[in-house]
Amino acid sequence: MEEKVEKGKEEEKLCKRCKQTFISSSNNSSSCRFHPSFFVSRRHDDQKRYYELGPDDPPYAAKFYDCCGAEDPEASGCTTSFHVSYDDD
Repeated sequence: MEEKVEKGKEEEKLCKRCKQTFISSSNNSSSCRFHPSFFVSRRHDDQKRYYELGPDDPPYAAKFYDCCGAEDPEASGCTTSFHVSYDDD
C-alpha cells in the first residue's frame, strides 16, 4: 500500500520499477534506473529453459539479469526512463 506524503504542493509517489519516491515535477527520462527483465538462472546445457535454482540444482547454472547479463542481483539497473507510479495506468 502506497503512502502519499505532501511535499510543498506536490505529493510524493512511489515508483513501481525502482522503488524510489519522486515528485511529478522532477520526473524526467533519466530519473528511474531499473532492469526491464528478470534475474534468471539458466543451465549451461539448456539455453532455452529459465528457472529459479532449487537446493538440488547443479552449481553450474548461471544466474544473471536477462536484459544485460549482470550477475549481481543488486546490480544497478541497466535502463533509464521516467518513474512510473502505482497510480499511473
